[in-house]
Amino acid sequence: MALAICLLFDRPTERVLRRLWQRLEDQGVPTLATHTHRRHLPHLSLAVLRSWDLDKVRAAVEALPDAGPTPVRFDAVAAFRRGRMSLVPAVTSVLAARQERVVEALGATDEELHKHYVPGVWTPHVTVATRARLDQTPLVLEAVYEIVPLTGTLSRAALVDAGTGIAYPLSNIP
Repeated sequence: MALAICLLFDRPTERVLRRLWQRLEDQGVPTLATHTHRRHLPHLSLAVLRSWDLDKVRAAVEALPDAGPTPVRFDAVAAFRRGRMSLVPAVTSVLAARQERVVEALGATDEELHKHYVPGVWTPHVTVATRARLDQTPLVLEAVYEIVPLTGTLSRAALVDAGTGIAYPLSNIP
């Protein structure tokens, strides 16, 4: 599977996102709440590795300076291939620089970065629906439009094993 370097939300924002997932699930739209292992956290991934050594990745990421919590604002929704729909944050220079620093640090580990997380290709997003059918798109849009604009704080970080859902908290926020 994959290992994601994730920024996680403050509790109030996490609650808003989980309520959004539940509303969509109640309407028959699949979300991360019921996807695979059902242990997903609302998150924004800075990088996803297709192969990895947990200790090496942790050491590389924790060697970065602690960038601290960062505010994030959502006012858009995107539809990706295969029915994935996501909130898309305003991309600040600070957020882009954080992502680039993480990828640069991971380069030293010789791990395989997923092609969608290469700087300049990366589209920051927070998944809302995992396999929405075309006819469910209006349901997703209606639910999202009721919560945006949404401002939250990315207040902590973790390495998340996508196969198991196990989150390994980081001592810093890269």
